[in-house]
Amino acid sequence: MSSLIDKAKEVILKEAEAVRAMADHLNGNFEKAIELLYNTKGRVIISGIGKSGQVARKLAATFSSTGTPAFYIHPTEGVHGDMGMVLSGDVAIVISKSGDTDELIKLLPIFKRLGVQIIAITGDEKSPLAQESDVVLDASVECEACPLDLVPTSSTTAALVMGDALAVVLLELRGFTADDFSFIHPGGALGRKLIKVGDIMHTGEELPIVKQAANFREMLLEMTSKRFGLAIIVDDAGKLAGIFTDGDLRRTIEQYQNPLSLTAGQIATTNPKRISQNILAATAVALMEDFNITSLIIIDNQNCPIGLIHLHDLLKAKVV
Repeated sequence: MSSLIDKAKEVILKEAEAVRAMADHLNGNFEKAIELLYNTKGRVIISGIGKSGQVARKLAATFSSTGTPAFYIHPTEGVHGDMGMVLSGDVAIVISKSGDTDELIKLLPIFKRLGVQIIAITGDEKSPLAQESDVVLDASVECEACPLDLVPTSSTTAALVMGDALAVVLLELRGFTADDFSFIHPGGALGRKLIKVGDIMHTGEELPIVKQAANFREMLLEMTSKRFGLAIIVDDAGKLAGIFTDGDLRRTIEQYQNPLSLTAGQIATTNPKRISQNILAATAVALMEDFNITSLIIIDNQNCPIGLIHLHDLLKAKVV
């Protein structure tokens, strides 16, 4: 078993070394590529075939998910009609270790005719692809990680890392934020991690709000009609003054002989837990757990309640 692990380590280390060496390959061409991609008014078309095609597909997804619209074109399908999706002003990234793949080379004249500038990610800076490209990024490797030095391993990893470097640098240049990421990733675990309280809170007529002067009966009617098991108490200026929950109701009945004579302000719990609508929903979960509560009031900058979030809302959004 140890010999198998040693072989696996050798593969990993070879690929890691190939990636590390790429840092030495970077030069002014990388900056030129970033400039082309950043300034384009069109989309980014990414193409490759075989294992490089798989890398191209992944990079198209990465660019698109980080603020740079991109899509993949298969070289063979491209010369059979799919190049109709390409528009003047787009930028193409073409990936090929050899830079001399017939299917890819056939795309280049079409790109040129459409005025599409080409960025090559290749292992051969003297290849036909490199010679016809506007910018060449060196993704050469000393050897593949396989013992035959044939199976695309280190070379595809190098191309992938080069593409990721382009995407991440562009992300930073565009000022792409967690909010932007959340907006285009509403599904899945990544999107759920970035959901904010304001995205799922109850607002407007849904809120069980009464003023401090409201009598006990009025407060109970508001609680039962809105079905949150609580009432939000506000002062005459609409600012948060307290909260009255089902638990408070039981304690009030036990403590007072005539609770109907009381006002909301007299029996409300003052200084309830509150949160801003811009806070991550995951933070709301942590706050509920810390204080063993099931609801949080959302306030604005003036301490006025604008929303309410319940643990059920967080469960429904799969934040927990």
